[in-house]
Order: sequence, then structure tokens, then C-alpha cells
Amino acid sequence: MPIRHYVHQHPELSGQEYKTTAYLKAYLEKLGVRILNSGLKTGLIAEIGSGKPVIALRADIDALPIQENTGLDYQSQNPGVMHACGHDFHQVSLLGAAEVLKGMEADLKGTVRLVFQPAEETSEGASAVLATGLLEDVQAILGFHNMPSLPAGQLALRPGAMMAGVEKFKVTVTGVSSHAARPDLGLDTVVAITSMVQQLQTLVSRTVSPFETAVLSVTHIEAGSTWNVLPKSGYFEGTIRTFNPDLQRRLKADFIRVIEQISNSTGVMVQFDWGKTPPVTYNDKALAKKSFVGPSLLQKLLRPSHRQRVKILPSIKRKSQESLLLSDRMVQRMHRISTMIAWS
Repeated sequence: MPIRHYVHQHPELSGQEYKTTAYLKAYLEKLGVRILNSGLKTGLIAEIGSGKPVIALRADIDALPIQENTGLDYQSQNPGVMHACGHDFHQVSLLGAAEVLKGMEADLKGTVRLVFQPAEETSEGASAVLATGLLEDVQAILGFHNMPSLPAGQLALRPGAMMAGVEKFKVTVTGVSSHAARPDLGLDTVVAITSMVQQLQTLVSRTVSPFETAVLSVTHIEAGSTWNVLPKSGYFEGTIRTFNPDLQRRLKADFIRVIEQISNSTGVMVQFDWGKTPPVTYNDKALAKKSFVGPSLLQKLLRPSHRQRVKILPSIKRKSQESLLLSDRMVQRMHRISTMIAWS
């Protein structure tokens, strides 16, 4: 608990987690855990054990640009930055797992690689970790994320698609400015933008099967600055989300088609900006079953005073469909210690 409180007091934004990385490195080195030469600017990768298989445990470490006003005695000391998404106890949970695993290193049949991933909030950190090449020999990755909407003491886990794949879009529309009294002398970006937004809403409702799950939301529109002038440019942005990668690709293509058709009919110019975003979070079925902690066992492991809200979220099992070569005793012990630390 004191470690989580310390981490919560010292949050850092995506890509700026220098002090956080130094703290994590020092803690792991004190445990005698090997720090790998990853070349990462922030974040780190370490490992315990040796040989095959190689299993990775992952936690994110960045915070959000939010001013904390909780009044807690361990409130953020960095103005405008807060661990409002729970990455503080994600990383502390992984530190707890590292301590347990280091203590049982002689019993491990393989290697456990510890991934402290930076820049999760900007969707850039995962690519940086992959670029190190240190996950090439990893056969399975496990991680979790808190979920405050769940009842206290409950964990959620399911095989297959767990979280939707995301597309982040921004469409800039450029026309010709004119006085509001003479729209015929310009190219109206406001009409073009509103037409695009309206037409996009038919993509999910009229082209996606009711047996599929998808959403397209326009969340931000800006155009113009006064009441009597048609603006030269404007933009809108939002997101497309679905659990089906093929449908995600089709919706993106249809999105572009609709925008370009309206652009051609109104004469305005358009520019697309697609953000770096995560694909579908898909839990390997065999690994999800292996990772499940049953309700009766869970209740025995958790002290009532320390029950908090958390969600177990194992990630993709890479390259191999083999089961983890960890004994049931080891798996339960890892869950018990790291979970109790997370919930403190």
C-alpha cells in the first residue's frame, strides 16, 4: 500500500515516465531481478527464470492530464497530472508479482518477462515495446485492468473478444469563406460537415448486421468564429469501434467513401487523420481458462477490508497454443499475492 501511494503521488504523462521508470528499475534491482537492455526511452522490460517457455506479465505506467482534487493524503504532487486510470496499482501489482516470482525462481520451468509499458494512454507504448524485439520469443502475455463499474471484490474474465478495436478519426474540411449574405460566392464548410456527420450515422444502422456490434460516434465539431461569415475551414472528430477486425476495416473504408462523395458533391477539400489506436483485445481461450480464479477461491484469498474493484484482462497468447508450463500451485500463488497487493 505505501508503494502504491508513493506511485500515485508521482504520476507522469505518456512518454514522460522518466522518474517512474527509475523508481521501478531501482525496486527491481533491489530484488535482484534482471533488467533487460530494451532501448526504451521510458518503461522497462525485466525477466525472472530461464529457458522456455517465455511468459510475459504486463502493466502500464503512464498517467492522465487531469488535475487531482480528491483531498487524499497521497494526492498527486504533480499539478495537472493524475493516476486517474489506475495505472499506479497496475504497476505495483506487477512489482508484487516480481517479488513473489523472484522468491520462487528456482521452481520456475521457463522465463517470466516483466513488461512495464509506457504511453498506454496515447496508444504508442505498445508499438515501442514490440519494436524492442524482446517479445519475439514470448508465447503468452497476461495483464489486467481495473474496472470501477464492477461490484467490489469481483473480477471479470472471458475468452475471445473482450474490448473493442478502435479507430480514431479527424476530418478537416476546407472550403471558401464568404459573407453569410452571399453563400453563393463561397464553398460552405458548415453544410459539408453537417452533411457528412448526418450521412455517417447510417453506416452502422443500415450497413452493419444486427448480429454484429459496432459504433460510430462523432464527438467534436469546430467551424467558424462569428455569426455572419461562412468559415473557410472546420473539422470533426470521433471514433469507430467494433469487436470484428474485418468489420472494422470495412467501416473505415466506407467512412472514407462517404466523406469523399460529399466532398465531390459540395466542392470542399478534405483531409483524414487517423490516430494510433489499439486493435481488438482478444483473450486466448486456453489461456483465459488457465488464468481463471474461481469465486470460492477468490473469496478465500481476499481480505474483506482490502476488496477493491479490478478486472483481470489476459491478453493475446502469441505464436503458440500450448498451455502454460507453470504448476497450478504457482499460478494460484501468483494470483494470491499480486491480487492482494493490487487491492490494497
